[in-house]
Amino acid sequence: MDTTSTESAWSDIDLTPLREDESGTLRVGPTRLTLDLVVAELEKGTTPEEMLDQYPFRSRDDILGAISFYHSHRGRVDAYLARRKARADELQAYFEARCPPITRAELLARRAAMEAANAEAGN
Repeated sequence: MDTTSTESAWSDIDLTPLREDESGTLRVGPTRLTLDLVVAELEKGTTPEEMLDQYPFRSRDDILGAISFYHSHRGRVDAYLARRKARADELQAYFEARCPPITRAELLARRAAMEAANAEAGN
């Protein structure tokens, strides 16, 4: 989704209990809990009751409303989730290219060098 657009991709439907934040992310009520997470929990087999235990700051109505919204608009939500996943993959590739992953051995070598330098400075 192009987040620079001023028109919401969801302006033609009632989002209740969801809201779209400034970045285009669908969130459950006034919290930071995303529809993405609710759907991921459903796909793992988590029940609404278990979600309430995991996210006690959300009401039962909000959780059930988010699940109902997903089932009522499954095609659009699946397309939304696919766009978000593609964007997350792009960002991960971008940052990994700029800051390649470091191995444990490299971290330990850096630590040893820093400890050696500190030990020399302390003498």
